[in-house]
Amino acid sequence: MNPSAANDLIDSVEAAIYERLNNSPEAFEQYLSKKQRLHPYYRIYVKNYVIYYVVIHTSEGPVMEVRRLLNNRQSKETIL
Repeated sequence: MNPSAANDLIDSVEAAIYERLNNSPEAFEQYLSKKQRLHPYYRIYVKNYVIYYVVIHTSEGPVMEVRRLLNNRQSKETIL
């Protein structure tokens, strides 16, 4: 209901993703999931949200793919 706050959040999320992309996205701690995954999850904290992403290695180089954007209050164990 607050377009200004929504735009601010989008700008913050985008900036955090680009910053991580340009600073070795795999150099950060992995999120230890209970599920077996082909690619490990990594986290970025932005305000009251957590961005979960993976790094996929392709023939053209590594690709950072965002998988989830969750509010801190959501239960990570049931969603991830």
